[in-house]
Amino acid sequence: MSSRGISVIDQIQAIREQTERQVAHWAFAAFRLKLDDLASQEAWGHLEQYLGMSLRRHLNGVIDRLQSEASILTAMQRAAQSPTALAEERRKLLAFRQQYLRTETTLDFFADAINGRTNAQMSSLLRACDTLAHRSMSQLLDQIGKETPVALTYIDKGLGASILKAGLRLWDGGEVSPVAAIKIVRHNLLRPTALIHEAGHQAAHIAGWNAELAATLSQGISGRSNELADVWASWASEIAADAFAFVHTGFASVAALHDVLAGDVSIVFRYTPGDPHPVSYLRVLLGAEMCRYFYGDGPWDSLALAWTALHSVDRAPSDTRALLEDSLPILKTVVRLTLDTPMRAFNGRSLRALIQPERVSPAALGELDRRIGQALFTSAHWLWTEPLRILALTGLRLVNRPRDLNDILHLQEQSMLRLGGALQAA
Repeated sequence: MSSRGISVIDQIQAIREQTERQVAHWAFAAFRLKLDDLASQEAWGHLEQYLGMSLRRHLNGVIDRLQSEASILTAMQRAAQSPTALAEERRKLLAFRQQYLRTETTLDFFADAINGRTNAQMSSLLRACDTLAHRSMSQLLDQIGKETPVALTYIDKGLGASILKAGLRLWDGGEVSPVAAIKIVRHNLLRPTALIHEAGHQAAHIAGWNAELAATLSQGISGRSNELADVWASWASEIAADAFAFVHTGFASVAALHDVLAGDVSIVFRYTPGDPHPVSYLRVLLGAEMCRYFYGDGPWDSLALAWTALHSVDRAPSDTRALLEDSLPILKTVVRLTLDTPMRAFNGRSLRALIQPERVSPAALGELDRRIGQALFTSAHWLWTEPLRILALTGLRLVNRPRDLNDILHLQEQSMLRLGGALQAA
């Protein structure tokens, strides 16, 4: 008997009763999880068929694993008699509760992404974004013998895009995700070059390019300064994604990046060691240098001039100023190392050799526009074969003719709606 007259047997029984109720609660919650309760059939129907099948198969597996664990926990609870067994059961219960919450996070993330497609127009636009992302990745990965994952784009608030890569384990910790889930922000839905940047993160991850590019940058810059080389190497993953967006959409990606990064001095000059993003001041100028390296003189020169006039290095924090000043002379070197260096990740070829940035130069886009004309934006053939160059062209028009923004974005929207609608019909 305890000091209060309560026997050990009474304590064990009390613990068993409380634990039994909790096990029943969490097991019931697990078995109530169903995909069709998370997203409507209509929303599922707005996904491209293969994307929908792949995602349903994965998420059903997430639910099945949780429900299997619930059955094991229930059986364990019914068999537990001794204090040791009850203690182990409670440990399993607490772990299962956390697993349920992680599973719920995974399911809710995809449910929100899918339910964003209940509107017919929005679903067509997002299917077009799926295609743009997938097409950009496949143009690289097909040439190096790697499989391209399906892309699921979803719309959200904010300034910049982001990605949850395929091939990684998500919150539930189960099988790796088969889908590259890419957030596109609302204000850039009709100017989605950031979508291609995020697809670049996925392609670089699959190819194994990031680590190799970091080593290439480190070695190529170390002659100036080991410290400078280390900093630029730490930015390799973002430089790779920016380069990927550039080779697919040219100056359009640089101008869009500029408009997202434009802010007050504290943002433009912010440097945080360990942050994979280059200092915004340098990142914009690096994009302009990519254009200059491949295309010569052009509107990127005006962009760079305005950028440096608005953000004089003299206004940078003193502890960052030296990094900025030392970096400016090596921008061309960084471009060359990133785009012109043969890489093992690319089977001994350079990014430029695999995806020619010259195809989205102003001259090439102008020729495409003159040769095909309005049919470029209306013909099913051209919408399917040239969606990335259409995006590059409208992005270039936005730079050259800002007063025509409404007409230009309307044309881009109509082309995306036609592309997304054709995919739905198929």
